[in-house]
Amino acid sequence: MSKGYPSNTSKPMIATILLLASEPLIRNVISMSLESAGYLVLSADDLGSAMDWVKRCTPDLLMVRHYLEDTPGHDAAIYLRTLLPGVPVLIVGGVPDDPGLTNRETLHRFQIFPKPFTAAELVGKVREMLPGIPT
Repeated sequence: MSKGYPSNTSKPMIATILLLASEPLIRNVISMSLESAGYLVLSADDLGSAMDWVKRCTPDLLMVRHYLEDTPGHDAAIYLRTLLPGVPVLIVGGVPDDPGLTNRETLHRFQIFPKPFTAAELVGKVREMLPGIPT
């Protein structure tokens, strides 16, 4: 399958992840890890780019980095969740004892994947969140 812009009329035969992370290095490492496991990753470096992807397709998972340059990651996730009701959300990279994250996880039913973690652990978490969806 070629990596292009998925359309709303045809969903890829593999699981699609919309990744929102402002840091290029982190975005690339996460993308490569997930792509090597067979996922299609749609990368966005800011909320506007993520919204552009949402106009083109509905991902199977929304993954948002906790720390973004312009917007707190959890705020971006809350907004994108309004556009993608029912799509699971994984907040990546927060610290486990951040009370703000715990509160958001409870209020918005986000899953939190705190750092540090390995690529294998991240892929395992994604597989756990997308049972039955092929990679």
